[in-house]
Amino acid sequence: MTTTPAVDSFQTGFAIRPGLLVEASDATGVRAAVREAGARGLPVRVHATGHGLPGPVEGGVLVSTRLMDRVEIDPLRRTARIGAGATWGGVIAAAAPHGLAPLNGSSPGVGAVSYTLGGGLGILAREFGYAADHVRSLDVVTADGVLRHVTLETEPDLFWGLRGGGHRLGVVTALETGLVEVARLYGGSLAFDGDTAPEVLRRYLEWTRAVPDTCTSSVAALRYPDMPHLPAALRGRYVVSVRVAYTGGAADGEALVAPLRAIGPALSDSLREMPYTESHTIHSDPPFPHAYYGEGLMLRDLDAGAAGRVLELTGPKAPMMTVVQLNHLGGALAAPPAHGSAVPHRDAGFLLRLLSPLDGTDVAAVRALYAEVAGATAPRVLGRSLNFSFGGGDRAQTFHGPGTHERLAGLVSRYDPASLFGGAYGAR
Repeated sequence: MTTTPAVDSFQTGFAIRPGLLVEASDATGVRAAVREAGARGLPVRVHATGHGLPGPVEGGVLVSTRLMDRVEIDPLRRTARIGAGATWGGVIAAAAPHGLAPLNGSSPGVGAVSYTLGGGLGILAREFGYAADHVRSLDVVTADGVLRHVTLETEPDLFWGLRGGGHRLGVVTALETGLVEVARLYGGSLAFDGDTAPEVLRRYLEWTRAVPDTCTSSVAALRYPDMPHLPAALRGRYVVSVRVAYTGGAADGEALVAPLRAIGPALSDSLREMPYTESHTIHSDPPFPHAYYGEGLMLRDLDAGAAGRVLELTGPKAPMMTVVQLNHLGGALAAPPAHGSAVPHRDAGFLLRLLSPLDGTDVAAVRALYAEVAGATAPRVLGRSLNFSFGGGDRAQTFHGPGTHERLAGLVSRYDPASLFGGAYGAR
């Protein structure tokens, strides 16, 4: 163990200052760290790429898994064994030569294991469901320092809770997950001037009512910074963009997006057939570390009136820059795997994501704005998204519905009675 004043992270808005940092290169190192922390009565948190926050760790032990980045593909079984420090970009690159793809999110730099433990909303989610639904097994070090190989057959309760329950049940050192046979897709982004944002959102909501499950999409609204690396058409402008990923052919894809193109003149149009290795260009998430605060609200549904109010609150007149993204859910996301998982709110029709840069911005002001947005959508909010709540405090009881929440709390009491990994899920 080594003492460290701070930890490098993709999320730079909140300092991570553990008492002890362990850079584990394998499961043996993780076991030693957990046992030492248990003996000292210190809390344990996990850090991979640092897109999210590990939770309160002042004076505790932070286990960095970034060195555990090995990826092994079994093309015959169509599976990937993914180390705790591997990114989605690494998994995509390893799977692509076999004509396979993981159920990754939009950013290739995100840690694959951490994202999957939170459910894992991928760019092909409406067709294939949550990434957590495809997990075959997990290797996890529990609070007693034991490395367990967890499957549906060996430890069904723990297998249920790890898939969608986050990090509170142990340190996952690797997992095996199923891959899908996708080598190419039709997708990209269609950007419109922000003055038309309410109409774009209204037409987008209409469009989602008829799209097939093979189409996963989102719409985003933001004012782009005036930076030279951005396309000239987008610099400094308020823009609303529709992002599409469709696993059908290019001709069918063109027909599918025709109603979107009919909305009006586009500032940019990158819709095309592409190899899956280029799928990150659909969203083009920032690849560089930065400071941000974010929230994800799972909505039962959304109409044009409520969506318009969200745009009013977060648009160019908002007190700070806020990126708004609305993900279309449903399809396979609504169908739990045969033996269930801890992924909550499967009846949600949309995910409303808010993200604000924090450079020079007061966190309290951001929270106040987000509270207004939550109020505008309150009748439709089912809960919060574990994958997309950045810097928003713990509030674990708001991520899962009552039944799932109580079952997870029972698992924490069973596998981590001393609250080594963050404590019980709390009273509702």
